[in-house]
Amino acid sequence: MENSTSLYLVPTPIGNLADMTYRAVDVLNTVDKILAEDTRTSGVLLKHYGITTPTESFHAFNEHKRTDAIIERLKNGETLALITDAGTPGISDPGFLLARAAAEADLKVECLPGATAFVPALVKSGLPSDKFVFEGFLPHKKGRQTRLKLLAEEERTIVFYESPHRLLKTLEQFVEYMGAARKVSVSRELTKKFEETVTGSLPEVIDHFNNHTVKGEFVIILEGRND
Repeated sequence: MENSTSLYLVPTPIGNLADMTYRAVDVLNTVDKILAEDTRTSGVLLKHYGITTPTESFHAFNEHKRTDAIIERLKNGETLALITDAGTPGISDPGFLLARAAAEADLKVECLPGATAFVPALVKSGLPSDKFVFEGFLPHKKGRQTRLKLLAEEERTIVFYESPHRLLKTLEQFVEYMGAARKVSVSRELTKKFEETVTGSLPEVIDHFNNHTVKGEFVIILEGRND
């Protein structure tokens, strides 16, 4: 591990603990401290791999307040790793603000390759993956309709994250703004025991989730405009 690196962004498994990489375990064992989105959630993973490095909380509700102080610690020679509850920091999770501030301070940042939910969902969807756009979570209220109208013109495959209680509403809005002919692939609980992927037209997938479990974390892969 290079001494010149100040901040490591370390992906963690999105479900199956076996998806942790050897390098990630090595880094987390070697840094001075681990910044964790939820120290209790991360504690399960760290205990599983025998990692005893101290942790402290760094999440969406305190990252604005804590970033400057953490940058000063990095400047003073402390080596930190940032992890989130699941997946890669900065991808719909805390990490962007700290990574940007570290780059602006000329501190060396390394991001390890690893788990990100949308990659397996996209690759196995059967929809074009050579060109795609990652949208993440749609706005809940303000700006939602404007965003949907804009995305209706997108020709590349579109990747969304969605919560279980908004899944059907989002799929129904896709029909409203983009038409029922669009193909869609919805994956839930990726890498976990009840992993499921449903692929078909928007009405077919809506029908499925109207009659089956809507539980877990969802990735939606939507066909781009092709008319």
